Amino acid sequence: KQLRTRAVYEDNGLIALDKPAGVAVVGDNTADDLLTLASASGEILRPAHRIDKVTSGVILLAKSAEVHAALARQLHDRTVEKLYLAMVAGDDLPAAGVIDLPLTTGRKNRVRIAGQRDAIGFDPVASRWSLAGEVTGDRVYPSETRFTRIWSGDGRSLLAVHPVTGRRHQIRVHLAWIGHPIVGDPLFAQKNTAQARTMLHSWRIAFDAVDGSGHRVQIDATPDAEFRAAIPLTARELDALLLPEHFDSGSH
Repeated sequence: KQLRTRAVYEDNGLIALDKPAGVAVVGDNTADDLLTLASASGEILRPAHRIDKVTSGVILLAKSAEVHAALARQLHDRTVEKLYLAMVAGDDLPAAGVIDLPLTTGRKNRVRIAGQRDAIGFDPVASRWSLAGEVTGDRVYPSETRFTRIWSGDGRSLLAVHPVTGRRHQIRVHLAWIGHPIVGDPLFAQKNTAQARTMLHSWRIAFDAVDGSGHRVQIDATPDAEFRAAIPLTARELDALLLPEHFDSGSH
């Protein structure tokens, strides 16, 4: 019952929840997580993908192993489109950009760019960040994030972010390493920030229905009041910027 209050979509095979920031998808030994809450209510749910504990928004949970496998195939084939909202430091970002930086893990399994910070270059014509030279290795993972700038001002920017690949912490690491960390991010933002929560929201997800009908399912989760309050726009102004027809997550 507690989970159902956060549902933004449900069918026979899956449920999509609007996860609040601060709640883990899988247990982290600090508090109840989505799967524990589901189990306590008699449901066995399987996360089709993951979003970080500090991130709010849409998360897909399969009700059966078969549906989970079907969604996993779509994720592997990159036919699942995901779009996030991120408030980042800095108001000098281009109108759109591509962050093409491979990821790896460093000390304590922490995700980082697979190269030195001073090797990151920016091509203003292509609006693209990349590493100088090719990077290879057993634990190097090609990673690409695309974004569109929705609003900027007061030293911050609101971005619509499309992770082409789905690596752990990808959006957070990519934006931080190009010098625009997400506001309130405990890993990368300045410690003296007044923002209480991490300003990253899983806003929209689209995938092929798993019932064989062939239709496309798109699920949106409106940013919560705390997220919206951090954006110096009226509700009408923000809603106008976030109209669905302004964004195609597969092309940004």
